[in-house]
Amino acid sequence: MTDVRRFACVVILALAACASATPVHAQSVVTDRYDETFRKYSKRFFGPAFDWRLFKAQAMAESNLDPQAKSWVGARGIMQLMSSTYKEVQSKNPDLGEINDPEWNIAAGIFYNRQLWRQWQNDTDDAHVSDFMLGSYNAGRSVLLRAQRVARERALDHRFWPSIQAVAPAVPRWRYSETLTYVDRINANLARMDPKGKVSAK
Repeated sequence: MTDVRRFACVVILALAACASATPVHAQSVVTDRYDETFRKYSKRFFGPAFDWRLFKAQAMAESNLDPQAKSWVGARGIMQLMSSTYKEVQSKNPDLGEINDPEWNIAAGIFYNRQLWRQWQNDTDDAHVSDFMLGSYNAGRSVLLRAQRVARERALDHRFWPSIQAVAPAVPRWRYSETLTYVDRINANLARMDPKGKVSAK
């Protein structure tokens, strides 16, 4: 093999390696396709001052913003809603269409978050309402009420999320690691966003 041919082969192999690496990087890009929908329904259900990016961060943790996502328990769409939860939300918002439609799925998820927010508003510290809301979106409100009870028994402030984290292993019938990781992931996703909701590649 001549030096020219050898050099050409090296170049081709190097280009092939770069090309095969490209999809890995591409997968780390977070779409902004649904940003306007998150803004719209955050404003509708939480008001214009609320940070809509929290719900995008939640959707990233739930489905990686994939409208076709479906969990092993049957949760569906971008916000990973169970059919029963969606029907409950739909009964209060009859303008919502099908669960598989990304807009309605996002709208229903944010409305459901609003219900949870209202339930926690008076029994948590203002700085931790969103953590309780997100935690109960994942595990259910009754689980976190049990966690609050354990926190009180241990003379911890049950209104603070760090108290819930501390007592989590002692709370019966709770896969606490999943919930705590879920809330942490959402907060980490939010921290990666710029003010316009664009997510850094880090």
